[in-house]
Amino acid sequence: MGFSAFVRTFISSSQVCVQRAVGVRAACEEMKTTVLRLLQQPPAGPLSPSAGKHDGLHILNSTVKALKDGQVVAVPTDTIYGLACLAQNSEAIKRVYNIKGRNGNKPLAICVGEIQDIYKYCKVVVKEELLEDLLPGPVTLVLERSEMLNADLNPFTKLVGVRIPDHPFMRRLCQVCDEPLALTSANVSTQASTVAVHEFEDLWPSLSVVVDGGPIGDQSRLGSTVVDLSVPGRYQIIRSGCAFSATVAALENKYGLLEDSGS
Repeated sequence: MGFSAFVRTFISSSQVCVQRAVGVRAACEEMKTTVLRLLQQPPAGPLSPSAGKHDGLHILNSTVKALKDGQVVAVPTDTIYGLACLAQNSEAIKRVYNIKGRNGNKPLAICVGEIQDIYKYCKVVVKEELLEDLLPGPVTLVLERSEMLNADLNPFTKLVGVRIPDHPFMRRLCQVCDEPLALTSANVSTQASTVAVHEFEDLWPSLSVVVDGGPIGDQSRLGSTVVDLSVPGRYQIIRSGCAFSATVAALENKYGLLEDSGS
């Protein structure tokens, strides 16, 4: 998978506890929280031996198990850190809203691993080539949802945002889960988006797994560009995000879509 990993620390306790030391972090409450550190392989040679060393497969399997158990996890993406759960698990979706203190009328996006997965959960009215030009990447495409998607996810709208982050761990996670993840930013609602795990430590006790991928390369905190492509021949920018110019250029210049400014 192109990365190795360290389990930074995991502790079970009835109290909230945060331990800091060189290379060590832990947070725990009644539910054990596991903090897993992804490390890029060095240019040459193996990583130094360590008692806490685990490979990337361990992190992947631990995260998948937590998701399959109906838990909420924190994960790195190509834009900001996110909270994720299985989109088809209604109780897990409720947990996400509770953890964030999120307004129940604000939708969650879904995250999938492959372009073809979009066709399972969305009704696509644009060329597949367009999807391939924008994804994987820092773009959320808003499309009409299909009947296969959990009816309890965003029940107030027929639309859903879908992402394929340009992040190897996230793509592999979706592929192994073999179902969509519900994805939102890892922060309390109304607070700033996060680009490092220490920035949302207050949420750790509510999470089963925190995957620490290090600081996000894009420090803008703008998140993905959100564009509605549910109307044939039209596009509407819902959020400018970090890929606004490139997205609009592709939609207009290559595919001839017209901007729908909305009402």
